[in-house]
Amino acid sequence: MDWSAYSRLTFDYPADGVLLIKINRPARLNAMDPLLHTELSRVWLDVDRDDECRVVVITGEGKAFSAGGDFEMVEDTLGSFSVVSRLLKEAADIVHNITNCTKPVISAINGTAVGAGLAVALTADISIAAENARLTDGHLKLGVAAGDHAAIIWPLLCGMAKARYYLLTSDFIDGREAERIGLVSKCAPDDELMPTALRVAEDLAAGPRSAIAATKRTLNHWVRAATPIFESALALEMLGFFSDDAREGLNAMREKRRPKFPSSLGAES
Repeated sequence: MDWSAYSRLTFDYPADGVLLIKINRPARLNAMDPLLHTELSRVWLDVDRDDECRVVVITGEGKAFSAGGDFEMVEDTLGSFSVVSRLLKEAADIVHNITNCTKPVISAINGTAVGAGLAVALTADISIAAENARLTDGHLKLGVAAGDHAAIIWPLLCGMAKARYYLLTSDFIDGREAERIGLVSKCAPDDELMPTALRVAEDLAAGPRSAIAATKRTLNHWVRAATPIFESALALEMLGFFSDDAREGLNAMREKRRPKFPSSLGAES
């Protein structure tokens, strides 16, 4: 498979049948820019076509899995119908294409995972988090609805009570707690994260390929059944990028302060 078309992702085959993908913007903690967002939306189609790959592991290069959207991308999104329309389609493709990929997808969640990066991490068929990983959906701190994957994946994984709490508060959760509540499949010591993920991948790569693909397909009907919820949440998230709250959320993040959302102050948003 020729992976040269990708510039924000790197590719390696550490074992027979195992493809390792790394999100590769380590200087920006692998934060999303438009190109990375696009590549993460379509790479799963190429994974499906890759005859050398039977299982894929995705992780982040350096200290983070992905620290969410970078400020420049959020700035360009605010008030822009064309950008919002593109991101809406790509965000849907990230979830749908991982779900529909016939190969098992394993996420090895190192460091921080936020927003669209967290969507990749938790939509994966098997998620393995480092003990000191830090996960948050984070959308409400920006002033937009919890879209991406959150409204469908979190309740399926950890139940409605925990989903409501963490999505409404945007609190961070570490790898140990994420495993305890069922948000991730497994937790591993930080230095054992990649060896653990690769062991699981090698076991799957040696397994019955058709049966594994069929089991993934049937399990993911739970995700497909929630498609109307997903599309509603995603559309409402994107609508939020036209609000005054989103502008204030971005400014507060840049200035590292608590936001003062206009809608909470009685002003129109």
